[in-house]
Amino acid sequence: MLMKIFPKIVFLELLGFAAYIALWYFGKVEGNFALLLFVAVCATGLFWLGEQFYFKQQREAEQGKGAHQPWWLDWTAGLFPVILVVFLLRSFLFEPFKIPSGSMIPTLQIGDLILVNKFHYGVRLPVLNKKVTDGTPVARGDVMVFRYPPKPSLDYIKRVVGLPGDVIEYKNKMLSINGQPISKTAMPDYFDEDQMTYAKMFEEKIGDKTHHLLNNERRPAGWNEADTEGDYPFKKNCQYSELGVTCTVPAGHYFMMGDNRDNSLDSRYFGFVPDQNIVGKAVAIWMNTGVLPMTFDFSKFKRIGSFE
Repeated sequence: MLMKIFPKIVFLELLGFAAYIALWYFGKVEGNFALLLFVAVCATGLFWLGEQFYFKQQREAEQGKGAHQPWWLDWTAGLFPVILVVFLLRSFLFEPFKIPSGSMIPTLQIGDLILVNKFHYGVRLPVLNKKVTDGTPVARGDVMVFRYPPKPSLDYIKRVVGLPGDVIEYKNKMLSINGQPISKTAMPDYFDEDQMTYAKMFEEKIGDKTHHLLNNERRPAGWNEADTEGDYPFKKNCQYSELGVTCTVPAGHYFMMGDNRDNSLDSRYFGFVPDQNIVGKAVAIWMNTGVLPMTFDFSKFKRIGSFE
């Protein structure tokens, strides 16, 4: 009798997973892939244990040695080792991430597939995102993936500009950190093949990281405070003007900016990123799929490798 119930349980589980993914895809629920993967590990792990200590013995007693697993065990116990490996790799070592927008051009382009080091800043518990070990301290100039503060279900990627206690000033499109101007050297204009436009490109060094950035001469230098993401935490630490913005970074937070300075939704708009929102350090590009899904431009294979 018990063996007849399990296929129905597995069918309902698969139906539940499919429904959740469908609702997530159509924007009806805020998806949480880490939680989904954790639930899948637990669900398949229970059937894997059952196969090792009960189901296999029962099946061989009835059908003899070498009896095949039924479909419901293939979809649970059979998949458990694969799901477990993916869960461990993604949670504690490296996670793939696709660049969805042009906010980090020219460093990262739309369609770049990058690897995010999950342990660089310290190991964190999956789902809870609670840090359990200290790693390398966050450094100015790092390219970091983090949970978007107004909507933590979304992952964003920007460059770390300000550490806790720093005074960040970005006025007339010039960056200063703690009163020290960050020089930028003019480079040849950058041609955006996707947008078919040119932009002014500069070389800048933040901390020990040298990178390129873009400025759009047609965009104003200042910000209207009304354009920011509402009354974000510690907003009183920032002063906005027609020249730009000045912010003092609170303890346990970071100030992030995109390398495409005039086309980036970053800390100038949504505020500071708390330490608990850190996902990991972006370390390398391993593929570029272009703007359209499954559209490969073989000339972009040269982008594969590490970056600053």
